[in-house]
Parts: sequence; C-alpha cells; structure tokens
Amino acid sequence: MELKINVIDAFTDIAFKGNSAAVIIVEDWLNDALMQAIALENNLSETAFVKQIAPNSYEIRWFSPITEIDFCGHATLAASFVIFKLHQDVKKINFYAKAVGNLSVTEQSNGYIEMIFPNKMPEIVNDIPEALINGLSIKPLEVLLNDQAYFAVYQDESAVRSVQQNIEWIKQLAPFDVVVTAQSTEYDFVSRYFWPANGGHEDPVTGSIHSGLAPFWAIKLNKLDLVAFQASARGGKLLCSVKGDKVHISGKAVQYLEGIITV
Repeated sequence: MELKINVIDAFTDIAFKGNSAAVIIVEDWLNDALMQAIALENNLSETAFVKQIAPNSYEIRWFSPITEIDFCGHATLAASFVIFKLHQDVKKINFYAKAVGNLSVTEQSNGYIEMIFPNKMPEIVNDIPEALINGLSIKPLEVLLNDQAYFAVYQDESAVRSVQQNIEWIKQLAPFDVVVTAQSTEYDFVSRYFWPANGGHEDPVTGSIHSGLAPFWAIKLNKLDLVAFQASARGGKLLCSVKGDKVHISGKAVQYLEGIITV
C-alpha cells in the first residue's frame, strides 16, 4: 500500500524552523498499530492522519513516536496547510477530534492560518509534585495545571531560556507534560515544552498548550490579543486571541517534503 505524505514546518515562514509534522490523508483509517509504526518511522513530534467525513470537514488523529496524542496544535496547522493547498478555493475547514471535539480553521489573507481551540485555562496547584520540583533546574514562582500539562511560571524570560529538565523526574509526571513560561520583552510571553513521557525531550513549538498559556497571560497582562514565542532551538511564533471559552491561535507554515511511503 502506498500513502502520500507531506512534511510541513508549522508556526514559521522559514524552512527548518518551527515544528515539523507529517500529514497523511487516508480514505479509511489504518489500524492503530500501523499508524503508530509510521509515526515512529517518521520520528517527528507528530504525524497527523486525516480522514474526510463531509465537504470541508475532516476527522484528525495525532501520533507522536511514542503514543497517540489527544490534542496537537502544530500538526493541525500542518494538516490545514496541506488541505488548503490541495483545495485552493476553500478558506475554512473543520476538524473533529475525539478528545477535543470540533476545531474550526480558517486561512487568512495575510498568510496566517487561524485555529479555534477550546479555552484550557490552568488552575493553581498548591501541592506541587516532588517530581516537578526535582525535574526543573530552576524553581518556578508558581505552578498551575490543566488537562495537558503542569505550568511552571518564572520571573523572567532568561529563566525560561536557561532552565534544564531532569528527564527521569519529568517522566514521572505522566500523563502530564511540563511547560515553562514567563513574560517577555520582545513578545508578550515565551515558553518551552518538555514532554519525555509522551513524545520527546523538548517540543519545538506546541500549539495546543497555548490554549492554556494564552488565557493565563491574558489575565496577567490584562490583554486579550497576545504574541507568543516558543523559545526552543528551532523556535516558533504564535498569535493568540482569547475569546471567552475559545482561544484563537494563528501561525504560518511552509512545505518541507512531499512524497510517497510504502507500507
């Protein structure tokens, strides 16, 4: 069986930056073991499998090299980029994912792709896990949690850029990952994302976690429209807008690879 594959760099307009995702559009779902094997072979943060279920409507599933993921922003952006390129007359599509429901995506005239995600505002953690304290080289000012990750908040951007994770401790927080974040001078806020239990040591750009970061910083900074930067080695820029129970997250994407895989 041959499958068409696209590899897209998401949350960037420059090749080799942002976060790479593979996108495979299927007519019918492959079995889970095969999809996981393909994701492991690709060895990217995520491989998105997409199945059309109605005109301009798709079901989407995301696999890291380790496991199926409930919610992935950058691979949704990558999948949207591929679909908009295939159907240039279409400017709005809808994805359905079991864990998060419907996700609306619009191609903007300025080259950005806007995704509407559920608001996943984190809540304060009073009893901070020992694994989190031992897992980060710099102690955070405060810690919060949503259904995806622990949020470690720091005094300034330099701490976010300098902090190191102890992977064996951070793994013990599974199924939760860890995002470290602080206010920024050039952007509204910066972050980094550690996820050794679910995908890899550090994710280059994590769209999904901004559905929690954006509402958190919207309250802190008293503004609803924010510019975010994920300060990984590759780096990525995200435009965020908090609108009630939804968070609009926008980014650009560029094509890296188009090809055929044989399975």
